[in-house]
Amino acid sequence: MGLLLSTWLCRRASGSSPSFSSAFSLLAVPPSSRLALTLSSFPVSPADGRSRWSPLHCSPHFLLSPCKQEVTRAPAELSSDVARAEMGVKSGLHVWEVLWSPTHRGSHAVVGVSRQDCPLQASGYNVLLGEDSQSWGWELQSNQLWHKGQTVGCYPCKRTKCHSKATEGSVLQSNVSPNKKQTETPLLIPERVLLVLDADLGTLGFVVDGSFLGVAFQGLPRGVELFPAVSSVRGGAHIRLRYLNGTTCNPPALMALSGLSICQFLGQQRQHEMCKLPLPPLLQHYLQSCFQFQHTLTPSRDASVPFE
Repeated sequence: MGLLLSTWLCRRASGSSPSFSSAFSLLAVPPSSRLALTLSSFPVSPADGRSRWSPLHCSPHFLLSPCKQEVTRAPAELSSDVARAEMGVKSGLHVWEVLWSPTHRGSHAVVGVSRQDCPLQASGYNVLLGEDSQSWGWELQSNQLWHKGQTVGCYPCKRTKCHSKATEGSVLQSNVSPNKKQTETPLLIPERVLLVLDADLGTLGFVVDGSFLGVAFQGLPRGVELFPAVSSVRGGAHIRLRYLNGTTCNPPALMALSGLSICQFLGQQRQHEMCKLPLPPLLQHYLQSCFQFQHTLTPSRDASVPFE
């Protein structure tokens, strides 16, 4: 059966086409099978405790919604403020969705992770998430990465591939000649950003417009609790958090990997060809369900619908 399926796929390889493309696709990095399966899995319930902001670990200038899934920064002058999730993680690979409208960001809009000791408020307007050694942040307007109070690089890298090793807690730099300047115009980051934290490997990355942009930070401390977090200086900023899914360090199941490979090969535009696969009805049904879960990686049209 496997040989027949492989032959069927190879005969149609020449006619395959990408199922999704965007301005970020040229900067995309192929995700690991572990991450790809997590992104393609059906999201957990919005009521999951990891989808809530913490009332205790937020600046007093952040107001929480009744469901704790949204924070709103109250108008306050000369103040930088942090909001952290109610629950952190110590192990596994985890993905959160952050919804933050570009029109409600202003300057110094940062998304990332922090330990529990990260400061929640500071005077003046600055990048508070990433200001110390306990937090790592991506400033969305400038595309700069921040850690220990300084920028450690631009993200995503304005290149095709990123191979060189990074220092602890810093961005993976590109193999571009220092004489060649990178594009200085920052990319406009859309409302929906997926935060990818691999607590086992100690890495942090992001998914934008269905494209995994690679590892932003590595060398994050292992075995300690890390929390999704944001920092903002703009009054009226509304920021929503939702935990999508996660996985342990165990190897993915072979059946899940096979289903993911087939779905990626066919793409959404060729989903109707599922019935042509030389597979029994039970496996046909399984692959159909895999297709239905692919919307986690590709932004859905109703991504901005308020949480319940």
